[in-house]
Parts: sequence; C-alpha cells; structure tokens
Amino acid sequence: MRDEVTFLREMLEIYSPSGQEGEISAYLVARMREMGFRAYQDGAGNAVGILGEGERDLMLLGHMDTVEGLIPVRLQEGRLYGRGAVDAKGPLAAFILAAARVGPVPGWRIVVVGAVEEESSSRGARYLLGRFFPQAVIIGEPSGWEGIALGYKGRLRVLYRLSAPVRHSAAEGPSAAEEAVGFWNRLVQYASEQNRGERFRFHTLDPTLHKITTRNGGFEEEVAMDITLRLPPGTDIPALKAQLRAWAGEAAVGFCGEDEPFRAEKNTSLVRAFLRAIRAYGGTPTFKLKLGTSDMNTVGPVWRCPVVAYGPGDSRLDHTPQEHIDLEEFQKAIGVVENVIREFTVKN
Repeated sequence: MRDEVTFLREMLEIYSPSGQEGEISAYLVARMREMGFRAYQDGAGNAVGILGEGERDLMLLGHMDTVEGLIPVRLQEGRLYGRGAVDAKGPLAAFILAAARVGPVPGWRIVVVGAVEEESSSRGARYLLGRFFPQAVIIGEPSGWEGIALGYKGRLRVLYRLSAPVRHSAAEGPSAAEEAVGFWNRLVQYASEQNRGERFRFHTLDPTLHKITTRNGGFEEEVAMDITLRLPPGTDIPALKAQLRAWAGEAAVGFCGEDEPFRAEKNTSLVRAFLRAIRAYGGTPTFKLKLGTSDMNTVGPVWRCPVVAYGPGDSRLDHTPQEHIDLEEFQKAIGVVENVIREFTVKN
C-alpha cells in the first residue's frame, strides 16, 4: 500500500495545470515503464501505457492536468491532500496501478492514458480519436468508489462583447452595460422557462456568469461577459446559438468550449463488471449522471462502445482548496478496477 500511496503522492507533488503537463507526462511514462508497460508520450503530450499485444483494446482514459491553484501536499488522518487528488490524478493513479496488477491479458491491449488539457479543451482526448478504436472505455473521474457515472451534461461557453459611443447619463436609452445586463437577464429568463417543472438538474439548462467587465475609453464604452451554459440532453445547440445572437442585437457573440451532452448505455457488459466488482468489496453500487463535462463527452459519441466514468474521490471537492482523497477509498477503487479488467477481458 505504501508504494501505491507514494506513487499518487509523487503525482500530486508535480504541479500540472492544464497546458503545463510536460513534467508529469514524463514522470508517468517513466513509472509505467518500470511497471511493465510499453509507455510513451504521444503527439499531443499524453502519457500512454500499453500492456499486451492483442487486437482488442480496453481503454482506461484519465487526465493528468488540473485547474490552477497550488495545494500543499500532505497526509493527514488517512487523507491525502493536493491539487488533483480527486480531479483527477487519484482516478488516473488507480487505473495505472490496477492495470499493472493485472498485467498482459491474452488477446487484449490494456491501454492507460493520462490525457492533457481535459480541464480546458480536451485536446488530449481529441488526439486519440481515429488512433484507437477500443471495445470499451473507462473514463477516470471521481464518482466515489461505489459510484458509476453514465452521463455528463453538455457545455457551451458564450463570449459577449458590445462597444458603443460614450453617452451622458441623462441621455435616453440604455448604456452598453445596461444592454449587456438585459442580454443576461433574457438568458436567465429563457432558462427558467425551459426548466419549469423539471426537478432533476441533469435535464435543466443552467447559465453561469463568470465575469463581466466594463471599460470607458473617453469616447467609447465597452462591456464584455464570459458565460457558461450547462446543457441538458436534447439541446439543439445550433438553434440555441442562433437565439443568443438574435438577443445580442448589435453586440458580438462568440462561442467556444462546446461539448454535446452524452449519456451512456446502462445495460452493458462493462457496467455489469463494475456492479460485481463493487459488490465484491462490500459496496452498494449507485449510478450517477454528472452536471459537468468530461472526456466522455468527447470520445463517447465517436467510439460508440460501452463507456462509464469511474474513480475514487468526492467530486464536491473538485477545484476547491480542500481537495483531498481518502486513502482507504483509493485502495478499494484500485481493487474494483482490477476486478473489472479481469472480468471484462475474460467475458468479452
């Protein structure tokens, strides 16, 4: 157990915010080679480790980048603190350690990937598309060791900008800032109308205003907003974009960070393997639908194979200053993934 915890601790001690994964990628490649993987850094900077020579792939896709914010790494009362402990170096470490326990399986390649830029653009996951064609995928995200995540909401980032001549405060008509506030209020009202009667947040449209800034240059005033929309299944994204442009009037509206909602099939051999593995460790399996996004949104619609998201950790600690992982849960998750790999590769 000590060596496994040390492995995770060393991962946490390498600060790797999205876009700065070079050091941890090199570290993981070296460690995976020590564990018997054929390991390398691919063209995107992903750390890839492969066990076996088979024609079928079981993909364990985690990510090694984190959000910004350095948290001193420390072990306290059975909890390991550090940026990425939950999201998502803990799940990735569990994947690597579980696969190493199993070793090569006849007829299969066990592929473990520490992807880059999951927290920003999913560039690492996108690089894998067309290069791998797995029979099943496990996404490394915190679900709790008894939880199995089957879906993630979509996401659309909206960038609003309006410039207008400076006007006297006594003049008629709205200022640029008031126009921007009107756009935001219209969006919030629209979401409220769409969500009426819906109690389950996986099926609601949720806008968040991250930032609004104004600037007065003497002759021109400018206002900018950065908005994220969390999208429920069934969202017509092109129609939503058209509606936002119409509401914006003279303002410029741009879009980025677009991820379609995705929900995986529940009745698959991969899900059944997880149910049995969690019960074997005395757990009660629960299914989850997550309100954020993950690399499942990127690879699920393309690979069209059985997929779940799984990993130790409490997702409520994602991105927080208190991020930590319970080491007993970490150990159980390693065992669960190990059992899943063994069962899935034997029965499929």
